[in-house]
Amino acid sequence: MADATPEPLLTPTMDDDGAPFWAYAARGELRIQTCTACGEPRFPPRPCCPHCQSFESDWRRMSGRARIWSYVFPHPPLLPAYAAQAPYNAIIVELADAPRIRLVGNLVATPDGELNSVPPERLRIGAKVQVVFADVGGTVVPRWLLERP
Repeated sequence: MADATPEPLLTPTMDDDGAPFWAYAARGELRIQTCTACGEPRFPPRPCCPHCQSFESDWRRMSGRARIWSYVFPHPPLLPAYAAQAPYNAIIVELADAPRIRLVGNLVATPDGELNSVPPERLRIGAKVQVVFADVGGTVVPRWLLERP
């Protein structure tokens, strides 16, 4: 007999380098690892700066403002939890505070909104967005809202 429990959405894999990113997200803060030697932000988090090879870093708080850099609408075949929400978007945003830093997420109508809560015709490259945070399967993840709904 098949299990009727719906399959959950996928959650990020945690590692030691990225753990602070997720800890700050759980507090509702968007922070990016930044080299303390040369000042360059880096994402994904890693032990060594790719610019100056320093191992020293801290986590700089970002404003949460960004622009949509790219987006897609995944098509079947999809995992069941995602197929139920199709069509939905997956976006790449470029942070206003660190233009070379890009994050992947979803554009939603409300922080806890469904992945398909923004109609596809509303997405535009360059659209200004603001970070929000949502609990997805016990992990707080950044999501994005249009600045002008």
